[in-house]
Amino acid sequence: MELSTIDLIVIGVFFLLMLLIGVWSYFRNNDAEDYFVAGGKLPWWLSGISHHVSGYSGAVFVAYAGLAYTHGFSLYIWWALGIGLSVVLSAKIFPVYWVRLRKRFKIQSPLEFLATRYNLATQQLMAWSGVILKLFDIGAKWAAIAILLNVFTGISLTYGILISGGISLLYITFGGLWAVIITDFAQFIVQIIAGLVMFYVVIEKLGGIESVFTVWDQLPEGNGDAFNEPYTVGFALLFLFINFLSYNGGQWNLATRYISSPSEQEATKAARLSGILYIIWPLILFFPMWAAPVILPGLEDPTQSYGILTMELLPVGLIGLVIASLFANTMSMTSSDINTISAVITRDILPALNKKFEHGKTSLFTARITTFLFTLGTILVALQFEKFGGVLGLIISWFGALVGPIAVPMLFGLIPMFKSCGPKAAIGSILVGLLAFVITKNVDVGSLALEIGLPVICSTITYILVGFIERDNVPDKVKQMLEDVSHE
Repeated sequence: MELSTIDLIVIGVFFLLMLLIGVWSYFRNNDAEDYFVAGGKLPWWLSGISHHVSGYSGAVFVAYAGLAYTHGFSLYIWWALGIGLSVVLSAKIFPVYWVRLRKRFKIQSPLEFLATRYNLATQQLMAWSGVILKLFDIGAKWAAIAILLNVFTGISLTYGILISGGISLLYITFGGLWAVIITDFAQFIVQIIAGLVMFYVVIEKLGGIESVFTVWDQLPEGNGDAFNEPYTVGFALLFLFINFLSYNGGQWNLATRYISSPSEQEATKAARLSGILYIIWPLILFFPMWAAPVILPGLEDPTQSYGILTMELLPVGLIGLVIASLFANTMSMTSSDINTISAVITRDILPALNKKFEHGKTSLFTARITTFLFTLGTILVALQFEKFGGVLGLIISWFGALVGPIAVPMLFGLIPMFKSCGPKAAIGSILVGLLAFVITKNVDVGSLALEIGLPVICSTITYILVGFIERDNVPDKVKQMLEDVSHE
């Protein structure tokens, strides 16, 4: 089924809106602090919405749609509910710490404090590994958007990458974090409208609002259960820990949302808003995907369920809106990543390479050039997507494996209880986590829970043990930093 002219116009208007937001944001930036952390003036409601949508991507409507089709409600328990709870319950801890780091230590990048907390070598190891892997991770996301564009419009993958990546390159380079945040808000509105329309159409198809409660009896066995093998209680608990690390700042772009908040209270409110949205909104957004086995029984490829529902059930114009929301989710995640990675390059890597880039000398021009070149690099990687093939897939999985091990020294390093965990603990925990990842990829560890959770478990144990061994060697500057961060 081909898209109508109206649907194509809706998609075109969406892309045009992204560009206009970039131009508007251009005039809000006076220096690098405005560009990377919105001058520390980000309202809590914008920060919370941006934190929420930055955790989604087009994968939600492809890979997770497939899991919703095959394993049902368990997806909500281990993914959305786990994220929501971990963010809400820690809303007065890590969001507050990130704000204090910006105010008291003048950070603009989430890795800046690591040079003081550990040492320069530890900070550079984490910065370089994260930046290089993100180059490929974001490149793969551009390719994913291009594949979606190709499926719905017939546009070639090359043009799809150039359209989505090129538009993002312009609005991110022009507008910095303000452009990312405002586009996040626009994308959230698009997602809400598209999600509510899809929810309404599906419950009408199933016979009315009561189908929200009755459809579960018609689904395959286990799809209505909270836990559905291999997504067991153990898997959900391990994923809760991984989400706790990732969504409190282990994913660097999410830390930036808190760093950019004007006060500790605003950061806490932003976290609570994001967490509550994770607990409530997926129940509506995913209902069509959970109901898909009733409407589309026997699908050969369950990952296509949301796309097929869109094309078969929605009227002209609204199809374009839903497709725009798919792009919105992935572009939100990629633009958010790019802004934060550019801050890491500008604030952490360049000063270590050349003294003229030291803090206080970072110009708005340097910030824009860094952003432009990094975004261009991700687009070039995406254009070579087919040549990379399995290698790219491997790099993406390595990035996923690194999130936990890198997040352990980042977040635990802010907690006074772990003040004795120094550079050896930080680097050791990352390396042991990577070793555990290699083992899980080559040895059958017996369960999906262990396969996913072993790297971060090993990282955490290593970090704590090495810290215990080194407990008598805590530098005064580390004690002072943790004192400043943990107290009002």
